[in-house]
Amino acid sequence: MLALISRVQNISNPPSSAVQPKEKAALRFGCLGAAKIVPTALATPAKSHSDVVLYAVAARDKARAEEFARKHGFHKSYGGPSGYQDLINDPEVDVIYNPLPNGLHFEWTMKALEGGKHVLLEKPATDTEDEARQIFALAQKKGLVVLEAFHYRFHPSIQRVKAILDSKELGEVKSISAALSAPEGTAKPDDIRWKYELGGGSTMDPGSYTVNVLNYLASPSKPKSILSASAESYSSAPQHKQVDKEFTATSRILGIIPRFPKLKATVHCEGGTVEIFNFLIPHYYHYITVSSIGKQSRVEKAYKFTNGSKGEEWWTTYRYQLEAFVDKVRRREPQTWVEPQETITNMRLIEEIYAKDGFGSRPQSNYEYHDK
Repeated sequence: MLALISRVQNISNPPSSAVQPKEKAALRFGCLGAAKIVPTALATPAKSHSDVVLYAVAARDKARAEEFARKHGFHKSYGGPSGYQDLINDPEVDVIYNPLPNGLHFEWTMKALEGGKHVLLEKPATDTEDEARQIFALAQKKGLVVLEAFHYRFHPSIQRVKAILDSKELGEVKSISAALSAPEGTAKPDDIRWKYELGGGSTMDPGSYTVNVLNYLASPSKPKSILSASAESYSSAPQHKQVDKEFTATSRILGIIPRFPKLKATVHCEGGTVEIFNFLIPHYYHYITVSSIGKQSRVEKAYKFTNGSKGEEWWTTYRYQLEAFVDKVRRREPQTWVEPQETITNMRLIEEIYAKDGFGSRPQSNYEYHDK
């Protein structure tokens, strides 16, 4: 309990010893939008990274941008109809963090890449597989870094589960299931998560995590296609006809069941099972249960790497992710990475789920990139 209390305190307020002076040529981050996720995903982790500066934030409302900048420590702000583009055009910005609604990810990530900026892109990367392919093609052409922010992948806990599977301690993988959901009412009726035109729906929010974790743990026997899927609409209102409140899908080697109150991933192998509780935000609390046939089960926890890799017990998934992202931008080898093909595959599987359950893919962006 004391360890939990200490972690929570340090997560919210990193210890003074961890808050180092910023490097002279630290990467200057520009944030598109004053999203609720920004403090958790970027602002707080940046406090303990000497090579990250919160340089600027842009919002449609100028006053909101100014207030957000003051509250979270950004040096400047941009607002108004041209605010996003003004931020991208700022020559002092090195990196764009894009936490905009899903339906705006493609347009503003492409514009950021056109402007010569690296991009830390919130998940899901896009509305469609084709859009994801275009983003990474342009990033490769420009020599820039784009990372789909599946932050949990950078934490020692999920990597420990993968190591157990790779060791073949439990034999070959037979099936995998994952569950992730939020209590009823977490997202209000007017939340962007329920707006089809902005890429809303449960498959595009918690569902994208379940697809990703199953694809990651199943590697190299990754699912080739979705066999079946079903979903329930958020409401009977016409605007929610294609917006899924919850869904279930199966492929040849996995099952995806995002329903309350579960928050776990379970892998069934020939010789037993391994299950991780709270794979999404394990920095607060998690446990890994390993059950071998004929042997007593054991429970493991992993808050810090044991092989000398960078990290602290209180580092969040987002802090580990930021470390890897900066390493990649600086041309250093990151501890781990979410490869472009993983993002492309994730979007393909999400689109297949929507095809199978009859809700259809989210609308393709109207933005068109023209090679200059």
